[in-house]
Amino acid sequence: MAADRVDALVIFGATGDLAKLETFPALVGLVERGVLDVPVIGVANSGWGVDRFREYAAASLRHNDIDPGSAPAQKLLGLLRYVDGDLDDDATYAAMSTAMGDGPRALFYLEVPPFLFGRIAQGISAAERAAEARVMVEKPFGSDRDSARALDDTMHRFFPEDAIYRVDHWLGLDPLNDVIVARFANSIFEPLLNRDHVASIQITMAEAFDVADRGRFYDRTGAIRDVVQNHMLQVLASVIADPPDRSGPDSWLDAKSRVISALRPLTADDVVRGQYEGYRDVAGVDPLSTVETYVAVRLAVDSWRWAGVPILIRAGKTMPVTATEVSIRFRPVPFDVFGVGPIRIANVLRFRIWPDAEIGLTLAGKKPGAGREPQLQELVFAQHTGSDMRPYDRLIGAALNGQRLLFARQDTVEAAWRVVDPVLGDAVPVHRYPRGSWGPKEADSLLPDGDSWHDPAG
Repeated sequence: MAADRVDALVIFGATGDLAKLETFPALVGLVERGVLDVPVIGVANSGWGVDRFREYAAASLRHNDIDPGSAPAQKLLGLLRYVDGDLDDDATYAAMSTAMGDGPRALFYLEVPPFLFGRIAQGISAAERAAEARVMVEKPFGSDRDSARALDDTMHRFFPEDAIYRVDHWLGLDPLNDVIVARFANSIFEPLLNRDHVASIQITMAEAFDVADRGRFYDRTGAIRDVVQNHMLQVLASVIADPPDRSGPDSWLDAKSRVISALRPLTADDVVRGQYEGYRDVAGVDPLSTVETYVAVRLAVDSWRWAGVPILIRAGKTMPVTATEVSIRFRPVPFDVFGVGPIRIANVLRFRIWPDAEIGLTLAGKKPGAGREPQLQELVFAQHTGSDMRPYDRLIGAALNGQRLLFARQDTVEAAWRVVDPVLGDAVPVHRYPRGSWGPKEADSLLPDGDSWHDPAG
């Protein structure tokens, strides 16, 4: 499909929480930069009219500290249209088509649960709007490999793969794109990112908060499905995938698919699950729940480049801080030429992904004074706070222009499910851990001998 603009943006579920928290603020940014200047049609079954819909959008902007009276906001509000109707009724899609006008190409954004994807796709097709469509769909894209394949089969009845834009909002984070730029814009890093030089890789996604009012959702999901299968494996692929060639965006998507496909499926011995104390008291949570709010996994890559390098990922709630970092620990020098002791210093390349952007490189230099005892110091490249755009601003803008680089492809999604499928459910016991801790101590058993977890700073 050609990378060109659409004639309309149609949002299903446009009166929901995602639209309120993310979509409308992102659309203002797109209008401000001249990326969005086509009708934006909300479709929902809320009993609203266009005036109420515009009021909802304006309230969303105020909630996100955006003045609805500003010029970009006023232009966005003027672009808004609204179709109210039952998503099971073909008349709703006929009304949608009328609101779209004569332009043949639209971006359909499905901000709805996956069980509605098939019916909406059928409705778009019945309205004869599928031929040149692009379709953005939100995660979760399946709950395991089989359900992901079934969902793919349903979508592919109406849309080709290159028309489907699977959203993983982490792919829209500016700091994650910093990782890619740092890797491929600096000639010093890429020759070192392989089994000959890297001792281990760790990714920590720590959240200081709990599940709050999402107990019912979270108790059906858990940390593996919620963040490891998607966000964390996408982060890992951005760190270790082979460089793309110059043939186009598919080259990078191919590279990420290959490296995720090369990950061995997890076994019970590779996983430690945890649940914070008090989780079972949350509204909507089963009083006997064994769902994990913390998980640590040890991964292995069956590739020439990464064979034998231990990769550890941990993610959890009620941690000491909210931060996500990648830590690449390099092999130490072969022996101590200075005779200062048995400890050999290792260099570390650190990428901070959230909440801010930072790249750190730990080097050894001489400690001031007599002798040659080395000391460690981290060189830090920090992005200015507030200089990046919203993830959904970047993602919706890319989809409007037919740019698939920031989206998850079918083969990559299914490969990621293949990795985690064996340890879903109660295949691994769950350990309690105190709020404010780094999770259950049992996770230390996954570490290589002599290694420790990298704890990101708050």
